[in-house]
Amino acid sequence: MKSNDSTGIKWKKWTATGMSLVLATGLLAGCSGGNDPGKQENQVVRIGVLYGGPDNEPYFRQQYTDMYEMMNPNVQFEIVTAVNYDDQRYMQQKPGEEVERPNPYEEMKNLMTGNNPVDVVVIDYSMLRRFTQDNLLQPLDPHIQKDEFDLTDYVDTVIEGIKQAGDNQIFALTPTFTSSALYYNKKIFADNNIEPPQDKMQWTDILNLARQVSSGEGEDRIFGFSFNRWSNDGFSSVMSYSESLQLKMWDDKGEKMLVNSDGWANAWDTVHKLYQEDIVPDEEFMQLMYSKMASSDGSYQYDPFGGDLFLKGKVAMTIDGYYYINELRRANDSADKIENFEMVDWDVVTVPTHSSAPDIGGNIYLSQLMGINAKAPNPEGAWDFIKFSNSEDWAKLKSRSLHELVARKQFLKPIAGMDYNVDAFTTLKPIPPSSVDEERIYQDNPGIWEVQNVGREMFQKVLSGEMDTRQALAEWEVRGNEILQRMPGEGGVIEPMPMPRVTEEVTEEMPAEDTATEASGEAASEETTVDEAVTNDSAVENSASMNNASE
Repeated sequence: MKSNDSTGIKWKKWTATGMSLVLATGLLAGCSGGNDPGKQENQVVRIGVLYGGPDNEPYFRQQYTDMYEMMNPNVQFEIVTAVNYDDQRYMQQKPGEEVERPNPYEEMKNLMTGNNPVDVVVIDYSMLRRFTQDNLLQPLDPHIQKDEFDLTDYVDTVIEGIKQAGDNQIFALTPTFTSSALYYNKKIFADNNIEPPQDKMQWTDILNLARQVSSGEGEDRIFGFSFNRWSNDGFSSVMSYSESLQLKMWDDKGEKMLVNSDGWANAWDTVHKLYQEDIVPDEEFMQLMYSKMASSDGSYQYDPFGGDLFLKGKVAMTIDGYYYINELRRANDSADKIENFEMVDWDVVTVPTHSSAPDIGGNIYLSQLMGINAKAPNPEGAWDFIKFSNSEDWAKLKSRSLHELVARKQFLKPIAGMDYNVDAFTTLKPIPPSSVDEERIYQDNPGIWEVQNVGREMFQKVLSGEMDTRQALAEWEVRGNEILQRMPGEGGVIEPMPMPRVTEEVTEEMPAEDTATEASGEAASEETTVDEAVTNDSAVENSASMNNASE
């Protein structure tokens, strides 16, 4: 009997899902160019993706190609991966052995220029400028003009970011993007009779506000600001603060350190002062919080917030991604179940900017950019797919996502009937992509990651008072140059470069999880089916922000 009930539940669920797909198909019927598939010739569209493997292909198809194929039975997609995770995952490295690792740019280039070139490429924003400069992509402007494809509804942040990477031309489009904002606790500001932050405020102003609302001592301390909702090490805070300044650790060839400069010194001094003044939480405070949770028997009390200081009301302002809204919503909806919890009254504004780049914000990622290969055998089929994936109807379906934002303005509305400043996520421009082959530098010298470790060590000495900023930067420069000049493998085993994050397929039986991350901040997942969108999206972490913190 139990088995029959279970079967009935599953049948109802899949029936509902099927009906949703039928409705979605009807909704999207006008997106594709083919009105009579039976009279069209069969065709293949090959899509090249940067990272993946057999386990990732079903997820990609689920998100981007299944609906199109259902509407166009004459079209079949082949998904081709430039860098296969499994090739790295199961590679066994012997002690002292130098392992040759694939260059993602060169591997994708091979897919585009080889004997069987792909039609569509899906790349990250950090690579877009190089692909356009090397004439590997077709401009989409002629297709857009020919089909009168309306882009007036596109988010300015997205279009301007794409154009600045292509010398004012459009070489790719992305249906979704990820962004962050500055979350603030309204009550903390009201209790201090201080005006809350506003959009497009600069770091100086935000940090001054943080000083004004900081109060209390010990475990009762209220911090004015945190670079993320958990306490992190000071070096990661420096990297977050300086991201839009685009300070370089080394030169374009990866041969000489550039950290002993006024720019780096100002960034270190600014963040160091925040820790000195107890404006941001440090590791000592977190240990105090954890010790408070400890019971006499050595066990710990359950923390439903996982150490989230903003939800605990311990931080007045913090930076986080769009997906954090769902975390706040769920916590507030469950407030009556949580002991000693006061609902957080919050809103968002744009992340702080620097005076030298007042319109540039970090944490904005265009990670699913779709372009047409310059040597595409089927450019028309490629464009039809890109047009479909970036259409208004597609955006309407994907606007349910609690993880990513759709690129169409009309569907960017507060979720679940909430009221907050959604424009905070779309006002600033992304950091311009570099024309330097940074990934090649990492490939040629896997040990270059040691340079960051030295920087972290030096900043810790500044925090502890063992060194001043200039002394620490000078030592970082010297030790960093030694690492840059050392050939990989000399003087010991060089730690391998961290692998990109694998996006696990989201299934009904197993929730989405993040595994190993990638350096460009690739977003995780959205909805598995139309009906299950909200459930699955809430389980996915924003890998871009996590990656940003680790850099």
